[in-house]
Amino acid sequence: MKLLPVSAGAVLIELAGLDETLALYESLRADPVAGITELVPAARTVLVSFDRSVVTARDIAAAVRARDVDPVAASGDTIVEIPVRYDGDDLAEVAGLLGIAVAEVVRRHTGTAYRVAFTGFAPGFAYLAGDSGLRVPRRPSPRTRIPAGAVGLAGEFSGIYPRESPGGWQLIGTTDTELWNLRRDPPALLQPGFGVRFVDVTGGVGAAAPRARAGADAGTDAAPGSRPGWSPVHPGKTERVDAAIEVIAVGPQVLLQDLGRPGLATLGVSPSGALDRASLRTANRRAGNPPGSAALEVAAGGLRIASRGTTLVGVAGAAASITVVTAAGERELAGAQTVLLADGDELAIGSPSAGLRSYLAVRGGFAIDPVLGSLSTDTLSGIGPAPVTAGVVLPVRWMPRRAPAVDLDSLSPAMPGHGVTTLDLALGPRTDWFDDAAVALLADQVWTVTPRSNRVGLRLKGVVPLARRVGAGLPSELPSEGTVTGAVQVPADGQPVLFLADRPLTGGYPVIGAVAGHHLNLAGQLAPGAGIRFRPLAPFSHLGDADVGP
Repeated sequence: MKLLPVSAGAVLIELAGLDETLALYESLRADPVAGITELVPAARTVLVSFDRSVVTARDIAAAVRARDVDPVAASGDTIVEIPVRYDGDDLAEVAGLLGIAVAEVVRRHTGTAYRVAFTGFAPGFAYLAGDSGLRVPRRPSPRTRIPAGAVGLAGEFSGIYPRESPGGWQLIGTTDTELWNLRRDPPALLQPGFGVRFVDVTGGVGAAAPRARAGADAGTDAAPGSRPGWSPVHPGKTERVDAAIEVIAVGPQVLLQDLGRPGLATLGVSPSGALDRASLRTANRRAGNPPGSAALEVAAGGLRIASRGTTLVGVAGAAASITVVTAAGERELAGAQTVLLADGDELAIGSPSAGLRSYLAVRGGFAIDPVLGSLSTDTLSGIGPAPVTAGVVLPVRWMPRRAPAVDLDSLSPAMPGHGVTTLDLALGPRTDWFDDAAVALLADQVWTVTPRSNRVGLRLKGVVPLARRVGAGLPSELPSEGTVTGAVQVPADGQPVLFLADRPLTGGYPVIGAVAGHHLNLAGQLAPGAGIRFRPLAPFSHLGDADVGP
């Protein structure tokens, strides 16, 4: 057992193999350690997040070393059959890597009895373990868009992408089977311990549903393209809706965001939430709302709204012009602030001169049904309200007189400047995959945020890529393991990806470090073209020498 530092509130526990990892995970679930907030099991590791006010990393080290990690038997006898068309973009390449025929790849894949070892990456994504002999590396650089239903291979695992998302697995086929549906109980079709068999339907018409699931009801599927939770709350005896915000125009992206969905890793759900939480809280203070209330997150400006009834809005975040149009005419406000809008008044947010994302909160909050306890839109998983578009009317909850006072003097959080932004980076857990020259290059070189960046992560480009160590006892591929917001993952092409709030729960490229918590809001405000310089910090020393390593 080996403990590796991840961030101030997380450690990675590395074990000998999958069986020992699942045994430790089950032990910690059955007999929790006080202060542990989340567990993310993976191929050979368990990511442990914890509350530092309750427990220390040293306490966790002592607790896990005392646990029994003898392999546990797989639970349940449920078998799910998945029809697959073997038409994947990488099928021929996989056959070439293995030195076998394409037909043999299909034969091995359909002839293997897989089991769900663990879930992660995205809701509904299951890591399927089986003795197929189809062990292939991930792609050197992950694709930015993989379609829903893509069937892939990576390392010792097979898996199916539940929805369109980025990823680096080798794609061998496609299926129409729906893996994640919030109207189904449980939402994920594949649960840990389930058996899975793939059925070749290449050239067939395609059968969208699995054949059977013993001991579970599949429930009623949602209509194609539907997004549960978007319809407004209907006013009842205990709720009053007196006003609304009508969206007239939007820019590149407008989403509802609050503080997200922490603690749902067992469902494969990442935390999501506002990328600049300080600005979200400031906008809510200016509107007189609780700090974590949902607001509109506006990327690169372009939002124009009209007030239906009297509303009070608070704006914070990127340095962008605010224009208000009333019956008396048009006026431009100096920076983000609190604005009282009468019925019919309009407000527009312009293109930012510094930063990327603005936040618009309305007093009372939006009267919209939460999804899994949050109004955040998770762009990777598709969970939450749909992106806000022109013509949408967002009802506003009535705020009683006992509501918090409006904070007119709240200071705006700092935004990135026009030059290079420095981000503190805590080294680990996989810094040993890189030599001293690569770590020095990470700090000395300016990294540019590319246009391929989004809420999942900032894709960075450097003149000189980061080279991994060769040999030194390291495997050629890193088995999938848990990630944290701010993790800087380095694919084989050496161009880093800085994970943001809509990140996958697990990843298969080594993480050289994680952006310190006090700089995460700043990272969420970086636009394409911005420059980043990392300032490495020593790996967190809260684990003593006796607690780290084998």
